[in-house]
Amino acid sequence: MKDQLQQKKIEGENVSPILPADIKNYLIDIDGTITEDVPNEEPERMATCEPFLDALETLNSWYEDGHQICFFTSRTENHREITENWLNKHGFKYHNLLMGKPRGGNYHWIDNHLVKATRYKGKFTELVEKNVTIQVFKD
Repeated sequence: MKDQLQQKKIEGENVSPILPADIKNYLIDIDGTITEDVPNEEPERMATCEPFLDALETLNSWYEDGHQICFFTSRTENHREITENWLNKHGFKYHNLLMGKPRGGNYHWIDNHLVKATRYKGKFTELVEKNVTIQVFKD
């Protein structure tokens, strides 16, 4: 990823690097998105749950196309090993795994970089453009 990042300067000061426009930095939830919804209170269920095959195929193709794949989860650091083992056992290709996402949903992400969100509704398919209403900061 380092060689894909472009370092930018504004008025002689370094700012956060950015990826080229054709490379996406996908952040993908695990539970309920690429496999069944396994709560933190029942991590032993990871031993028997299977991946959603359309997710495995789609995400690995994005990885092969050069996109960055970062899984994130509400699981705690105590569940990192079982989570990594599950991802590797089922052949998911990825760059990072972030633990400790806040639980409860209703997420509202604020960032100084462009953020696009796609709500998973049961099937991984091709992403398409769609006009929707969003919340933005008042000018």
